[in-house]
Amino acid sequence: MSVRIIPDVPAFLGGLSFEWWSVLYLVAQTLVIFLGVVLTAALMIVYERRMLALWQDRYGPNRVGWQGSLQLVADMLKIFFKEDWTPNFADKKIFVLAPAIAMFTALASFAVIPLSPNLYVADWDIGILFFFAMAGLAVYAVMFGGWASANKFSLLGALRSSAQTISYEVFLGLSLMGVVAMAGSFNLREIVEAQATVWNVIPQFFGFLTFVVAGVAVTHRHPFDQPEAEQELAEGYHVEYSGMKFGMFFIGEYVNVIVISALMTCLFFGGWLAPFNLDIPFVPPVFWFLIKTLFFMTLFVLARGSLMRPRYDQVMNFGWKVCLPVTLVNLLVTAFVILFLQG
Repeated sequence: MSVRIIPDVPAFLGGLSFEWWSVLYLVAQTLVIFLGVVLTAALMIVYERRMLALWQDRYGPNRVGWQGSLQLVADMLKIFFKEDWTPNFADKKIFVLAPAIAMFTALASFAVIPLSPNLYVADWDIGILFFFAMAGLAVYAVMFGGWASANKFSLLGALRSSAQTISYEVFLGLSLMGVVAMAGSFNLREIVEAQATVWNVIPQFFGFLTFVVAGVAVTHRHPFDQPEAEQELAEGYHVEYSGMKFGMFFIGEYVNVIVISALMTCLFFGGWLAPFNLDIPFVPPVFWFLIKTLFFMTLFVLARGSLMRPRYDQVMNFGWKVCLPVTLVNLLVTAFVILFLQG
């Protein structure tokens, strides 16, 4: 466990004990990180639309504010004031619970990701295992939403999503075992520190490729967005949702994109470590983390704008017939090399 650096107690809080000041500081830091993630997810909606417009040589959002700068505000007002309708034929309790689970698991997954040596929510030795636990619970959000909607398109989307997510979570976990074996820890901060010499993307290149594919599939992003394919299922498992409930599903998806991008940064690209161990004055470690994470978030957008959507059976076959053998071979080779180097 690392030791956080707590700033000096301000004058107006001088009457509080150091323990209370530490608690207040950690709570404030947690709130800032979580609010920052939610705000970034909302901003990514506009960022994605602008980047897709640039790459596809067309206009993006440009009507609200200067160059579409107020598009996010317009979208938020629309979601806030749109009728929050619950179908009479739906199972109301589970219908309401589903988007809450989706949002909670997405934010909770980010809790174990370190932005810098002393900037994180939780520094747990079971960090990666906690992420897998939250990813497993996120499946229930889709299942509950699809089943409680009492709509055949929602149910088909939920079935697709459950099978796809559970399948690719297997490859997601196996692709990280080589990284865990090399670092000797499930703690994300320790995994980042273990890359001080060489980033894991070099010795674990095939694990990285599998993690990228599985990460896109787990987040239901294009080209693996079959559970919500509007051409086939009319938006799939959240077709009956509107207002803030739909907004929680929508923002939760973008939070998951941030989580997967941040995990790519921490697990394979050195986290907050500077490239080539550069020592640039006045550049904080969190800067490198944010730049790398933004790069992978941009790749998610690029995939949506350039790749075609495969059939659902092709997605499942690719996972079990390609990703599974690659991850198993990568893990066996990594274990052999580690044992060989240890004599």
